[in-house]
Amino acid sequence: MGFLDALLGRTKPVSPDLDQLFGLPSAAITLQAAAGFTPTGLGSVCFAAAEGGAFAQVQQDVQALLNADQGTPVEFSRDSYGYTWLLSRQSPDDIVSLVNDLHAVNTALQDNGFGPQLLCSLVAFANPEGRRLALVYLYKRGTFYPFSPLPGEKRDNAMELQVKTVIGNDLRVEQDLGRWFPLWSAPGL
Repeated sequence: MGFLDALLGRTKPVSPDLDQLFGLPSAAITLQAAAGFTPTGLGSVCFAAAEGGAFAQVQQDVQALLNADQGTPVEFSRDSYGYTWLLSRQSPDDIVSLVNDLHAVNTALQDNGFGPQLLCSLVAFANPEGRRLALVYLYKRGTFYPFSPLPGEKRDNAMELQVKTVIGNDLRVEQDLGRWFPLWSAPGL
C-alpha cells in the first residue's frame, strides 16, 4: 500500500486466516461461562458453487474426507440466494472435531483455487432456554461476528453485542456492524 492509498483512505484487504477458526473452542468455553450458550455440534460452510469438473471433484473429495470419520454424513444444500451450504454434525461436546471439519472444507477449497467462492463458516450454539446463536467467520474479512436469530426473521441485537464483548479476547471480532449479515436459513442454526 502506497502513500497515495493511505492519503485517500484506501486500505489493503484483510487476507483470510483460516487458523482463526481454531480459536472457536476457547471462545465456546468463554461463551458458556459468561452467557450459558453451549455448542450444538452443528457447523456449516457457505460458498458460491463454481461450474466445472475441478470444483465438483473438490466438493466430492471434501465430502468423502468428512464422511470417512463420521457416523452422520455431511449434507449439502442450496439456499434461496443460490449459495451452497455444507452442514457437518459432531457430538455437541466435541467442538474441536467440528472446527477441524470446517477448517478442512475451507482449506480444501482455498488450496484448490476456490478461495474467492468461500463466504462464511458458522458454529451453532444454544442456551438452556432454547435460544440459538451462531459464531460466524467471514472468510474475506478474517473476522467473526455473533448472530442471534429470533422468530419472524428478527434478531436479538442486544445479545449479539453482549456476545461480541464476551468473545472479544478469544476471537478477532468484526468491528463493522454493517457486515454482521443475518443468516436466516443457515443449515444447523
